[in-house]
Amino acid sequence: MILLNRIFYNRPTLEVAHDLLGKKLVRRMDGVELSGIIVETEAYIGVQDSACHAHRGRTERNAVMFGPPGLAYVYFTYGMHYLLNLVTEEEGNPCAVLLRSIEPLSGLEEMQKRRKRGGKELTNGPAKLCQALNIDKSFNGWDVTEGDKLWVENHQPDRPLMVLSTPRIGIAYARKKDREALWRFLLKP
Repeated sequence: MILLNRIFYNRPTLEVAHDLLGKKLVRRMDGVELSGIIVETEAYIGVQDSACHAHRGRTERNAVMFGPPGLAYVYFTYGMHYLLNLVTEEEGNPCAVLLRSIEPLSGLEEMQKRRKRGGKELTNGPAKLCQALNIDKSFNGWDVTEGDKLWVENHQPDRPLMVLSTPRIGIAYARKKDREALWRFLLKP
């Protein structure tokens, strides 16, 4: 197991969002390891990005984004879903990468039990990913560089990675230039 360390996250957010593709997200729970390969991310780049939660400054909700790189920023949305982001760049600069999708590797039965379904729908969205891995608000501020309960490992892919960049999803409220920025990254199947 080679954990991604704080240095990995303390880089430009677009680089981190791109470089997280193909890495292994791991959640250990009650002795069971749930994991998957990160296949989709989105970058949110601080106060200048009108789609970013920190765009209007620091609040109780987004305070973790202003912390050190390598922390989990987990928030509740639409009154029903948790979403997992990983804080990037230097402390005080509120940037993060949303983990949008993983391809399950281990703990498949446990994930299916939590999601009450399987197949492609298991972890192909940020809320689905959190539900499958039992990630909730208790992980807000969690240090993913420690290797305990929730972390990201370096992973050697079994095929060359081909990355697509597209506009981000679900940010209709943002300025046009931010809506059109190619800051969503996906592994091409």
